[in-house]
Amino acid sequence: MMMMWSVVTGLKRRSHMYGGPTHQSPFLDRICFLRSIQEGEKGNTAIFGVASPPLAAGQPTLTSSLFPRIMTKEETSAERDDMQIDRRELEHPQVSTIPRGFNADYLKLYYGKLFPHADIYRWLSYGNDGKHPACDHSYFGRREFSFTLENDIYVRFQSFNNAVDMENSIREKCPYKIDIGPVYSVDPAKRHAYSQSGNNVFAPVERELIFDIDMSDYDDVRYCCSGADVCLNCWPLMTIAIKVLDTALRDDFGFNHILWVYSGRRGVHCWVCDGRARRLSNEQRAAIADYFRVYKGGENYVKKVNLAGAVLHPFLARSYTDVLKGFFEGRLLASQNLFASTERFQKILEIIPDESIASELLDKWQGNRRSSISKEDVNVVRWEQLKHVLQSGKQKAQGLRRCVEEIIFTYTYPRLDMEVSKHMNHLLKAPFCVHPKTGRVCVPIDPNNCDSFDPTTVPTLSQLLEELNMSGMRSESEDEWERTSLGESIKFFRSSFLSPLLKSCKEEMESLYNSKVKQSKNALNW
Repeated sequence: MMMMWSVVTGLKRRSHMYGGPTHQSPFLDRICFLRSIQEGEKGNTAIFGVASPPLAAGQPTLTSSLFPRIMTKEETSAERDDMQIDRRELEHPQVSTIPRGFNADYLKLYYGKLFPHADIYRWLSYGNDGKHPACDHSYFGRREFSFTLENDIYVRFQSFNNAVDMENSIREKCPYKIDIGPVYSVDPAKRHAYSQSGNNVFAPVERELIFDIDMSDYDDVRYCCSGADVCLNCWPLMTIAIKVLDTALRDDFGFNHILWVYSGRRGVHCWVCDGRARRLSNEQRAAIADYFRVYKGGENYVKKVNLAGAVLHPFLARSYTDVLKGFFEGRLLASQNLFASTERFQKILEIIPDESIASELLDKWQGNRRSSISKEDVNVVRWEQLKHVLQSGKQKAQGLRRCVEEIIFTYTYPRLDMEVSKHMNHLLKAPFCVHPKTGRVCVPIDPNNCDSFDPTTVPTLSQLLEELNMSGMRSESEDEWERTSLGESIKFFRSSFLSPLLKSCKEEMESLYNSKVKQSKNALNW
C-alpha cells in the first residue's frame, strides 16, 4: 500500500516503530506518519527532509495546523468500520493538506528544494563564472543583495563570492524577500573600508535597466479593484504594458535579453540585461525612461496626457494602432463600464478642452437612461457618440481630434515608476521570490504569450509543497521542482532567457578578448 503524503526519506522504516508493517491498514499508516512528524517537532528531527529547530514552549506545532490530532487506541478500534473511507481517500487524495497562502514555516522548504539558486547565480554572473581568460571573477562578488527578514528587518549590501555562499546564506536566513542591486566598483560588504579613503571608490558601475509597473497606479481608471487588489478585469492593463514596452525596447533600442517577471501580487517587473543596457549611465537611463513617459501629473491634474504636435511620435502611433486602441474599445470600455455612470463619464469629459462640447455630451447622456438608448452596450454607444463629435469635420480645426487619442492613452498607456528606471542604485525584487502577502511565486512572464498569463493561477508556496508531498519520491536525475507546477516557469527562464543571454555574453567576451589581443600584438609590432 502506498504511503500517504510521504516525502520523508526512510519514512516507511520509521512506521515499523509505531505500528508494525505498513500493510496492516491505511489508517494505521496515517497514524504512523503523523506520529513520526510529531516526534520530529519535539527535537531537531528532519521534517520533509529539512532540519527543524526545537519549538519554544506554547508555540503551535506544524502538525497542529496541517493534520488532525492522533487518535487513541480505543478511538482507533471504534473507527474500524470506516476503513473504506480511508481507501477512497487514498484513491482520490485531497489537495488541501497544507494551508493556503504564505507561511513563513515553509520558506526553508522552498529555499531548500525549489528555489533555482544555480540559475540565479549564472544569470547574475553574465559568463564571468567560467575559465575564459577574459572572465572577471570578482564580478559576482561585487553585486549587492538585500534581504528582508521577519518583522521587516532589512539587511542591505550583502555580497557572495560564489553560488555556494549565496545559496547557504539564503537557506540559512530564509528571507521573506530578496532584492537585487547593482554591481559596485568594490565588494559592497566592504564598502566602509573604502569610504575612509575619501575618493569615492565605492560606486555602482553596472546595473540592468529595470522597469517597475504597479497596478495601484491605475486606480483612477479602474473600478473593479483598488490598491493591492487585482482581478482578471484589470490585469490586462499589465498585459498591455508588457506589449508596449517590450516591442519598443526591442525595435526602437535594439535590446534582446529582456526578462518580464510577475511581482507576486499587483504588478510586473522588467529586466533589460544586454551588456550595453547594464553599462548605461544614470543620465542615459533617465533619457530612456523619458522616452516612454506619456502619463504626467499628479492627483490634482485633470488632464494627465497631452499629445502635442501635428502627428504622433512613431513609437506612440505604433502603440496606439497596434495595441492601445483595440484594447480600449474591445475590452476596457465594457470591463470597467467607463460610461455607465455620471461620475465615470464626467471624468472622461473633463479631458476635453472645449467646455461647450463636454456640456453638450453631458446633457445628452444625463437625459437618456440606459433603457432608452438601445439594446447595445451603453459604454460602446456613448463612446461612439463622443468620437463622432470630436472627430467630425467642424472640430478638426479646433484641434479636438487628438482628444480621442489622449483619452485612450490616459486609460491604457503604461504607468512607470520613473525613479526606479533612472538610477542604478535602485533595488528590485529577485525572480522566484515568494510574495509574503499572497504566497505567490514571482514567476517569469512570456511577452510573446502574455495574453494567457493569469495571476490567479500562479503557483503559491503552499501549493508547491502540496505537490511535492503528493508526487512521491523523485528519481536521481530529476530536480525537485520538476515535480511541481514551478517547473514550467524554470524551464522557460532557462530556455527563453538564460541560455540566449549566456551565449551572447560568451560571444561578447570572446570578441572583447580577441580585440585586446590584437591591440597588444599591434603595439608590439610598432
